[in-house]
Amino acid sequence: MPAVRLAFAGLCYLLFFATFLWLVGFVGNLVIPRSIDFGPSVGMAGAAVIDIALIALFGVQHSVMARPGFKARITKVVHPSLERSFYVLSTVAVLWVLFTLWQPIPWVVWSVSGTGAAVLWALFALGWAVVFLSTWMLDHFELFGLRQAWFGYRGTEDGPPRFREPMFYRVVRHPLYVGFLFAFWAIPVMTFGHLLFAAGMTAYILIAIRYEERDLINALGDAYRDYQRRVGKIVPGIGKIR
Repeated sequence: MPAVRLAFAGLCYLLFFATFLWLVGFVGNLVIPRSIDFGPSVGMAGAAVIDIALIALFGVQHSVMARPGFKARITKVVHPSLERSFYVLSTVAVLWVLFTLWQPIPWVVWSVSGTGAAVLWALFALGWAVVFLSTWMLDHFELFGLRQAWFGYRGTEDGPPRFREPMFYRVVRHPLYVGFLFAFWAIPVMTFGHLLFAAGMTAYILIAIRYEERDLINALGDAYRDYQRRVGKIVPGIGKIR
């Protein structure tokens, strides 16, 4: 049974990694046939309603399942070592619902060409790179459930959470979210549909930070409070809590 749990966690990780790559193509209108700006649509009004609902679905799933209360309840149903893997798998499912049902709204808000477009594409790539690298700076395998499954497989307990400030985390408290903001907003041709997606995800990020930091204070105590006083939230030097 421990081996089955470990295999399940590995499968969830691989599915998420593939979904992450698809998300890059979806947001950037790259390679994949149906993306944020290309595909069937029901018209602007109907599309906006559907797209907002999809963003809300992602926000609810991603936030509710990350709360300690939900984790305590789900571990009564699934093995504790798989709690994070179920979170990852649920995220994959919700993202594929979004990919499948998203309605493009192709009205152009801005269009940049030449050097400006090259700069925006560079920022787009930088954003995704920051997202990926940020996961490794803390614990990539814990974030995606593999560490928990490995300890469950070995029948050992993981140590208590400890506070660290690696690289990007010395500059801002949430570099992963900063990477997503660059990835969502840095685009040469911004359509209304893409703008709706970027704005909705930005709103989710700002709300998520509030709840995430509350949970981090509960887990890490004064160490995280001191971190809030020293380091900006998503802009260096800005958003410190005194």
